[in-house]
Amino acid sequence: MRILLIKTSSLGDVVHNLPAATDLRAAYPEAVIDWVVEETFAAIPRLHPGIDQVIPVALRRWRKTPLAAATWREVAAFRRTLAAQAYDLIIDTQGLLKSALLARLAQGLHCGYDAASARETLAARFYERTCSVPKTLHAIARNRQLAALAAGYPLPAGVDYGIAAALQGAEKVGAGETTALQGGRARNALLAVADGNTALLLTATSRSDKLWPEDRWIALGQALSQRGLTCLLPAGTAAERARAARLAAAIPAARALPPLSLRALAQELAAARIVIGVDTGLVHLAAALGRPTLALFCASEPTLTGVLAGSQSGTATDAPAINLGHRGAPPTVAEVLAHAEAWL
Repeated sequence: MRILLIKTSSLGDVVHNLPAATDLRAAYPEAVIDWVVEETFAAIPRLHPGIDQVIPVALRRWRKTPLAAATWREVAAFRRTLAAQAYDLIIDTQGLLKSALLARLAQGLHCGYDAASARETLAARFYERTCSVPKTLHAIARNRQLAALAAGYPLPAGVDYGIAAALQGAEKVGAGETTALQGGRARNALLAVADGNTALLLTATSRSDKLWPEDRWIALGQALSQRGLTCLLPAGTAAERARAARLAAAIPAARALPPLSLRALAQELAAARIVIGVDTGLVHLAAALGRPTLALFCASEPTLTGVLAGSQSGTATDAPAINLGHRGAPPTVAEVLAHAEAWL
């Protein structure tokens, strides 16, 4: 049996699709399971031992140069890759028109949400098999239910992201995981895997209204430092690096990290004692890796897309992932510390 998963972006959405891959592998141990994903996030499904082939797509990059000859060559190569292999099931858990059209490039039975369940109603027109999945469920539950209905197996009780073991015991990244820094310098991306006494503070997000106030980050970081933890602040863009540098300067022994590959960031997350972050894809990755995780919500609601810890026993009540705050009501430093104390 051959199965193709379509879940291209964003980072949090890709992480939310990992448990569906785990369920599929458990239901069909001998199946070949491939995954189409945006090239930027391809490192995530590559961590899952149940995925046979990760097929990168570059929709975001192609949109920037739609008329370039190089773009058309890459599009043609991608189409050939999908057309070269027939699949028994093609499951689009994204539920968007763009993902449905990508799914149609592959040969096989196309499965997805019905019109009432899809994020974009028109997407349902492109599936031969449609499934009804309530929109009121958490994103992880929706992905898992769709996969189970499409592939015909009972939904397992627990949530298993399937990637935690992939990074356990790692001491360094491979030669291909070094990160080029400004000025052309390169260095080993892994900074603290052997440490185990770090707090990863994920201060950056794509929306300014999701940011937690800087004075609260400083107060939190100082409190964590007093408890013997080294605070690490990842950052990507120039604005994020500037903010991380400001915060690190005000927190004893804190370090603002340079831009790192996604796999290197995953290794940092996997090594941390605790991860505290705003509503961003990396905080979901931390929960998927089984790290004690606090997600801070300032301008969005955690009900449908909050962090959810994995639990193969079927309950996440004792798992280390907690959502704090709501739209317009960000958590206080005292609230964050109160929840963090049990893990410090």
